[in-house]
Amino acid sequence: MPGDRGRAQEEEADEASWREEGLLAVRAAEGDEEAFELLVRRHAPGLLRLATRLLGSRTEAEDAVQDSFVSAWRKMPEFRRDARFGTWMHRIVTNRCLNVLRGRRPAVDLGEVPEPQAPEHEASPSRVAEGHAAVAELGRAMEGLSPEQRVCWVLRELNGLDYEAIAETVGISPEAVRGRVFRARRYLTEAMAAWR
Repeated sequence: MPGDRGRAQEEEADEASWREEGLLAVRAAEGDEEAFELLVRRHAPGLLRLATRLLGSRTEAEDAVQDSFVSAWRKMPEFRRDARFGTWMHRIVTNRCLNVLRGRRPAVDLGEVPEPQAPEHEASPSRVAEGHAAVAELGRAMEGLSPEQRVCWVLRELNGLDYEAIAETVGISPEAVRGRVFRARRYLTEAMAAWR
């Protein structure tokens, strides 16, 4: 079947990409700066999006990602060969963002997070204004979440990670992730009730 063949090719490509990334990580752990630079180029955009969503500030996100890569370079000799570099970097960036969030009162400026654009025929000025107001209200509502709930919610709802991947990234059990996401959803649903 054509769908099965396409899926098999996609899985083979994923496996080849994982092997290539593993080789780059091994070379980087041995001190190869060019290999590490390739890993940085491959993962920086996604990690910057994650950090921006978590911190609500592009500037703080850039600092957090840069600090995370510096930390990763120093810790490359400790990198487990059986782990995925991307998952490892997600964990480092998430922990760095959690430290920043814990060090300040939570504040989100979701206006800096890019939104998907509505098709032209649907982008009336009133709809655009309503959308901006809803995003601003969500940002205010997110201030009421604990840093731990916020990280789990962003990783699940905005980044689409499954509970097991979030658990590995944050360093807690999948059940604890489910609880944090549940409490965050419940809180945000109540806080955004006027927008339903």
